[in-house]
Amino acid sequence: MNGADTAWILVATALVLMMTLPGLALFYGGLVRSRNVLSVFMQCFAIACLMSLLWLAFGYSIAFGGEGPLWGGLSRVFLQGVDAETVKGTLPEVLFFAFQMTFAVITPALFLGAFAERASFGFVLLFSALWMLAVYAPVTHWLWGGGFLADGGIFGAVGAKDFAGGIVVHETAGLAALLLAILIGPRKNRTTPPHSPGYVAIGAGLLWVGWFGFNGGSALAANGTAAMAITVTHISAAAASLSWALWERIKFGRSSLVGIVTGTVAGLASITPASGYVGPAAALLIGGIAGILCQEAVNLVRHRLNLDDTLDVFAVHGVGGIFGTLMIGVLGAGSFMAQAGALVIVGVYTLAVTWVLARLCALILPMRADAESEFNGLDLSAHGERAYDMTS
Repeated sequence: MNGADTAWILVATALVLMMTLPGLALFYGGLVRSRNVLSVFMQCFAIACLMSLLWLAFGYSIAFGGEGPLWGGLSRVFLQGVDAETVKGTLPEVLFFAFQMTFAVITPALFLGAFAERASFGFVLLFSALWMLAVYAPVTHWLWGGGFLADGGIFGAVGAKDFAGGIVVHETAGLAALLLAILIGPRKNRTTPPHSPGYVAIGAGLLWVGWFGFNGGSALAANGTAAMAITVTHISAAAASLSWALWERIKFGRSSLVGIVTGTVAGLASITPASGYVGPAAALLIGGIAGILCQEAVNLVRHRLNLDDTLDVFAVHGVGGIFGTLMIGVLGAGSFMAQAGALVIVGVYTLAVTWVLARLCALILPMRADAESEFNGLDLSAHGERAYDMTS
């Protein structure tokens, strides 16, 4: 057990939790209409609580309980056999558990943005719980827990590389988001602008800072790899922010606040898988391309495909994570065939299981809020509260 490594991962764990609460909650909450902001906050908080308990019960063991090719088994359910002195690498295993738990929290929270303003609260919780156990935890094992996509698996000694979650987090959440947006259907009115760009900017700022724990903490040590991961994360975010804003300026004659901070998130998602394998110059390239690529993906999904992924989860997180994963191979930091192969395998699995789970959950609880609740806003209809007192 190493004191410096332990201290850093303690901090990184707090930073990654901050990405969901309050970072993602504010980022998503500001993007929706004022009558739905509390529903977004409620979903983020409830997901954080529920995923934490399920990670303790089964998720951690499925992901990291053993070294089987497909899953980790059940040897670590409810942290069986783990106490304060149990070591994993140079860390207390309970700390490794907590750090990985924050990833299990934010991944299903990401796809909340795809069906914001119209999904029923019960369906969101039931589906997210099953999805984390059936999709996120197994995929985590495949890449990070010694499974068949990691070193020594089907791609041999090279393995598929995913330093901090381009495949495990962003591809899975992005594809689930796109499919759920299709299954739940579009909103009645898709033209209302974000009710609070200020919330969006504050949330993006918290995500940016928290991402240092997300990527830097994935080194699982206080070392040069962690320092480089933090540096390239910042460079990519800055480059993507400016390239998104510049591309907006070229296309529309102005750059928006919501646009530049969405570019920030695109740059962060895109550098995530590569952050432990590339240097600052590569990060500048990845971020610069990501700001334009993800903006064009938004246009493709919204206008050409006419799909209502409410908060552009697939276009930003999904496309960004996939792009960054492929760039590992393009830049020579890994095998391109291994990267592409892992993306295909995980993508097919994610879409298939997401579809099955969504259909099963819909037999128990309605996917979508009723028309009156959707019209009046989910804050009041689902939770009996309003974000703003309109009478004072």
